[in-house]
Amino acid sequence: MNKIKILSFFSGGGFLDMGFEIAGFESVWSNEVDSAFSKLHASGITSWRKSNGNNNIAEIFNTKSIVDINPNEIISEAFPNGKPSFFGIIGGPPCQDFSMNGKHEGFNGSRGKMTVQYFDKISKIKPSFFVMENVTGLIKNKSHKEYLQKLLSGIESDYYIDSKTLNALDFGVPQYRERVFIIGFKKKYFNNTTPDPNWFNWPNNSHYFNAAKTYDWPKPNPFKQNISKPNKLPLELCVESCLVQDTDIPKIPNADEFFNIRTSLLKLSKIKEGETNRPSFKRLHRFKYSPTTCYGNNEVHLHPYKNRRLSVRETLRIQGVPDSYILPKNIPLSKKFKMIGNGVPMPLAFSVAESLMNFIKKNIK
Repeated sequence: MNKIKILSFFSGGGFLDMGFEIAGFESVWSNEVDSAFSKLHASGITSWRKSNGNNNIAEIFNTKSIVDINPNEIISEAFPNGKPSFFGIIGGPPCQDFSMNGKHEGFNGSRGKMTVQYFDKISKIKPSFFVMENVTGLIKNKSHKEYLQKLLSGIESDYYIDSKTLNALDFGVPQYRERVFIIGFKKKYFNNTTPDPNWFNWPNNSHYFNAAKTYDWPKPNPFKQNISKPNKLPLELCVESCLVQDTDIPKIPNADEFFNIRTSLLKLSKIKEGETNRPSFKRLHRFKYSPTTCYGNNEVHLHPYKNRRLSVRETLRIQGVPDSYILPKNIPLSKKFKMIGNGVPMPLAFSVAESLMNFIKKNIK
């Protein structure tokens, strides 16, 4: 069976694409307007693929703004031999305008308008299915939710649509990251009959279900205090599983890349391990999950028991990205951290993609 082809919008570092690739999809077209992100994408996914025996070079196929891309241009670039009868579109439009910590500009903001453009491309390209990922502020804010419903109503004549809020922590990622996923499927694949309300089987990792409340997570501790891991806590859900020891830093790609701290070390030493309810300079707890990664601007995450910031490799691990994903040295650190923070945790992306693939195999003849 040929792999199911997908078009990827707002591709960034490609973490969403990688999850879909593992599940058996093939990304044949990608879009990223940020030139630095494009270079990071190409390096990271290419090195990751080679480690898995796949020598295909990753590249961003189109670097224009989604506003400036004609749907016919996308189709001709993605499918030079003609559009297939079955393919999909995936993407996570910029979310800052919907974020609970943002300016709440919503669909009127420059980034919020990208969600409008995303659905516009779906309506014109008419894929067999689509997936969109975004922050929960998109559905928790009343005005955002109402406008989203208006957008969805524009394609509901052709698609059955379902949505679900999923937390990366529940899928083995040491990070509390809630995101809403929206899936749409062409009605013709249901023989134009209304499916069961729960027609799509969303992933549910029972092993880590509701992990934030299931386990007794430790409270903040004084900096550099010796502590032991509580017996019942899964280490893979703890930041400790992502940290690189000093002796291993020279051996692991991107492990020696972190911003130097300019703030007084004495001042930083007063920040407790696990004190993450601060506006910035959050010190992570070694035996707890990380808060949502949002690196850049004033958001700084500190190493639990060393007076330094997290490294590029450690933040990649917190996003569930394997060490075989290697970034080049010649791209600014600010771009690397921003790209990493923008991504969809890879295990969560895979779980959604796997559920989608299982649905396709079961229902699409």
